[in-house]
Amino acid sequence: MAMHGKIGLEEHFAIPETLQDSAGFVPKDHWNILSARLLDVTEGRLREMDANGVELMVLSLNAPAVQAIHDADRAVEVARRANDFAADAVGKHPDRFQAFAALPMQDPDAATRELVRCVTELGFRGALVNGFSQVGEPETIVYCDDARYAAFWDTVEELDVPFYLHPRNPLRSWAQIYAGHEWLLGPTWAFGQETAVHALRLIGSGLFDRNPRLQIILGHMGEGLPISMWRIDNRNAWVDAPPGHKARHPIAHYFQRNVHLTTSGNFRTQSLLDAMLEIGPDRIMFSTDWPFENVDHAAKWFDAAPISENDRLKIGRTNAAKLLKLGAHTFR
Repeated sequence: MAMHGKIGLEEHFAIPETLQDSAGFVPKDHWNILSARLLDVTEGRLREMDANGVELMVLSLNAPAVQAIHDADRAVEVARRANDFAADAVGKHPDRFQAFAALPMQDPDAATRELVRCVTELGFRGALVNGFSQVGEPETIVYCDDARYAAFWDTVEELDVPFYLHPRNPLRSWAQIYAGHEWLLGPTWAFGQETAVHALRLIGSGLFDRNPRLQIILGHMGEGLPISMWRIDNRNAWVDAPPGHKARHPIAHYFQRNVHLTTSGNFRTQSLLDAMLEIGPDRIMFSTDWPFENVDHAAKWFDAAPISENDRLKIGRTNAAKLLKLGAHTFR
């Protein structure tokens, strides 16, 4: 029986300035479909939601978008434009859409101001950032564990909203391992590898010791981290040596306290069960990754997954409602 009232947390849109960033992720003869899906926030999207028991989507900008704009002023401008667009869509259908803020991480102070604006003035439920940012020059990249973001993370924690760490491909000049095997780029492998390393950098930097209430979200069932968590903390366990990172506790300590996962683009029961065993059903949330994946593929798999109905309700709806502070009034 299909579950109704599902909430999706990784559901993308594009504005004209960012649309072409998604052009390489499908064959050219499918681009007209994907581009139409990205630009259509309400019509086709709402039909897909209605047909598959999805009551609410949290909208977020496509990738890499703002993170790939190395000019900080331009990044600020595009982020603000995308957020205003999302706010307008939410305002027209508040019972069906909420939003995550796009942030110009090239300028930490500007990113902080935009987050505050989006949360306190526009009612956004958090932020979604597409991995590392190109800053100043196309080849200069900065990850979110950099010391320049300390005050930004303080603000995220103070606002008590989640930060969704979303994938992007590595720069070509940094991706020699994929040379001659470009099929590995994007969702096939490089997205997950890049984002998993970024998440481990955040944890290992001591971020969650400094900001213990901070909560981050990883998509795609955790970007491969659940199955690797034991090995990350226990390699060469017979050797009496420090782990090398700055965090006070094992990585799994933070993974189980400061991280949430979504099912976006990874509709596999074995992966879901592993994630439930590693992080628990209270920290997993349904998502589709629309329009890059089909809503019906996500929903039909999830509705039939061999889990308890209590866990299905948590993962499909109530975990997200709690994390995002969605009151019952949000829904029809």
